[in-house]
Amino acid sequence: MLELTHLTRRFGANTAVANVNLRIDAGEMIGIVGRSGAGKSTLLRLINRMIEPTEGSIRSNGTDIVALRGKDLRQWRARAAMIFQQFNLVHRLDVLTNVLCGALHEVPTHRMLLKWFTEAERIRAIRALDKVGLAEFAMNRADALSGGQQQRVAIARALMQTPGIVLADEPIASLDPMNAKTVMDTLAAINRDEGIAVLCNLHTLDTARAYCRRIIGMAAGRIVFDGAPEQLTDAALREIYGAGAAEGLDERMTSTSLPEAAMPAMARA
Repeated sequence: MLELTHLTRRFGANTAVANVNLRIDAGEMIGIVGRSGAGKSTLLRLINRMIEPTEGSIRSNGTDIVALRGKDLRQWRARAAMIFQQFNLVHRLDVLTNVLCGALHEVPTHRMLLKWFTEAERIRAIRALDKVGLAEFAMNRADALSGGQQQRVAIARALMQTPGIVLADEPIASLDPMNAKTVMDTLAAINRDEGIAVLCNLHTLDTARAYCRRIIGMAAGRIVFDGAPEQLTDAALREIYGAGAAEGLDERMTSTSLPEAAMPAMARA
């Protein structure tokens, strides 16, 4: 589905992503872990083409993503939907309109500015909200919702883009544990029920182990681990988190004692 080859991004003398080779297949749910500054966010932004690679290639089903321009690039950014830590909603607009903004790539600008949406578009948006459990809040202002609810609105907006992959950049970093679980459950359900690939940057190892069957570890811009959660040995964790990997090791030990009810069905299977 998606193949990165020798993907590199430099910012001056700093190499944020270094020679990354990665294949992501349809329907995978992958967690990316690593210390701050490891290159996780830059990697997602390269895939979405929010920033340009210095070297290397990104290909999706034979298409050269780096070469896309204009309408084709807008279509790709819709297919590779981004979800951000701070939600990126328009607070003064109602929830339904925020979700409808996900159709920006296919709705003329003048209609979007005037909020002229067809009945079919509104039905799609309501269905997306229903999938994240928020259809009843469609007419509420976005800033009237809790942080966890706002993130689920952002997920519904991503669904409105009809994505092939969702790129979630620290989607639960600013949420309390209960809301974080709800958001991760929502992403897992979309992955399971819709068959949409999810590539998710996560700041806690226990969350990655609970929700993702494949984990990628990054350090200094490089992929230093790519495998199943049970393959995360002490040596692998030290390579991801550095010599002082006590925090990562502690998280790994904590995750083994999570109550089964707190984990999604896909992780218990």
